[in-house]
Amino acid sequence: MAKLESNIELEAAAFRRLLAHLDERKDVQNIELMNLADFCRNCLSKWYKAAGEERGIEIDYEDARELVYGMPYAEWKAKYQQKATPEQLARFNEIEATKNKTN
Repeated sequence: MAKLESNIELEAAAFRRLLAHLDERKDVQNIELMNLADFCRNCLSKWYKAAGEERGIEIDYEDARELVYGMPYAEWKAKYQQKATPEQLARFNEIEATKNKTN
């Protein structure tokens, strides 16, 4: 197998494992991911959609979110999303303000 094909296969497998890991850790909230790693499940959905569009494949954002969340987003949100704490929101806003100053 050519190196590029091998890389694509491995990257796809790693992406599927990341999605499985996030599915196993529904207790980890998106705001926690944003505050610690500057990305969340919604970011992955947007990146997936953008990757499709870069290749001429139209992907609906809600379809991308369903792929990432493993169910429709509204269902996941109702079952697993917790209200962000004031501390989490303050940290998120602080990080966003810092990013806006540097951009």
